[in-house]
Amino acid sequence: MSRIGRMPITVPAGVEVTVAAGNVITVKGPKGTLTQSVCPEMTITQEENVVTVARLSDDKEHRALHGTTRALIHNMVTGVSEGFKKELEINGVGYRAAKEGKNLVMNLGYSHQVIVSEVDGSTIDVPAQNKIVISGPDKHQVGQFAAEVREKRPPEPYKGKGIKYVDEHIRRKVGKTGAKK
Repeated sequence: MSRIGRMPITVPAGVEVTVAAGNVITVKGPKGTLTQSVCPEMTITQEENVVTVARLSDDKEHRALHGTTRALIHNMVTGVSEGFKKELEINGVGYRAAKEGKNLVMNLGYSHQVIVSEVDGSTIDVPAQNKIVISGPDKHQVGQFAAEVREKRPPEPYKGKGIKYVDEHIRRKVGKTGAKK
């Protein structure tokens, strides 16, 4: 059996989980409301503050979906209670970010400013000129939005200039070493 799929999901106080027909799961909490449709072949049971996921058979497809379904529900519960965040760091001379209203305005070495609008459900915070924090209740949406911001100027391997995740390590390359003639 799936080790992750077997683990029960404890629902913290203040979070409400409802399972509708067709395995449409709605999770309400202090950070917001998330709704997702999961595989209808999984059996989701809720007893007081514990949610468990079970599979119908040991088919390859059911085994694969067992842990995935449990992880999706757990991420929804964690998101509406605690939330998720991604931190980005900007490296480079003259590279900086600022928040203007609901827009993130970045100077990234181009001839123009790069402007990214805030996505519904995710919030942008700029604690320093070279730091961006993206947070929200939906793990997938926060990660996708952070990847789109990083894509505006990915880090390059020679000087490390660009936008990178705080915990990301950039493999550096040495420059030219050709002899002069």
